[in-house]
Amino acid sequence: MDLLLVEDDLRVSELIKRGLEEHGYQVTLAYDGLMGKKLMIANRYDLIITDIVLPQMNGIELCKEIRGVWPELPIIMLTALGTTEDKLDGFDAGANDYLVKPFDFRELHARIKVLLNRNTGTLQVPMLTLLKYADLEMNLQTKVVSRMGTEISLTPKEFKLLEYMLRNKERMLSRTEIAEKVWDTHFDTGTNFIDVYMNYLRKKIDKNFENKLIHTRTGMGFIFKELL
Repeated sequence: MDLLLVEDDLRVSELIKRGLEEHGYQVTLAYDGLMGKKLMIANRYDLIITDIVLPQMNGIELCKEIRGVWPELPIIMLTALGTTEDKLDGFDAGANDYLVKPFDFRELHARIKVLLNRNTGTLQVPMLTLLKYADLEMNLQTKVVSRMGTEISLTPKEFKLLEYMLRNKERMLSRTEIAEKVWDTHFDTGTNFIDVYMNYLRKKIDKNFENKLIHTRTGMGFIFKELL
């Protein structure tokens, strides 16, 4: 199960993430509401957990945005705001459940299981056919990639690699994650095939353009990000 956690408190987010991963969940973190919105549009999650008081976009507005894209996606709100009015605001925005901080992690886990069991088989997938970031566009139906109107020819593997990076834009991607998600294999630290493919892709996507989108982070991996 893939979960998105939107929480600006680094300590709280890491504690929740670690606890969920110990129970077998895959957790993506966002530290502000705008990043949470970008991630939920570009990716399919089984459940979203969000705080209410967030930078960029608050949890109430984020919840409404989620409902516009994923009408049936389970949403749990975590917040220090515990009045009846606060809870009603959350539920009116589309939240399925509401936990007031501080809370027992076991209670959060129990509520996640209830919502996931209730939602099994009901989530409808929105038909995303066009991925866009900065001046780059990828059409998933026609398999056409272009930048500033210039079509770019990619091999099937390069296309799949770019698609994964677009769906996870502005997030650090390790070589291990790329190997597992794009190549369906475990990363062998004795090989550099991911770096080779990344260089192929960078030459086609970035070489002839001033605004570079693919960036290497030494010791960490790669990030698809517009550096303004």
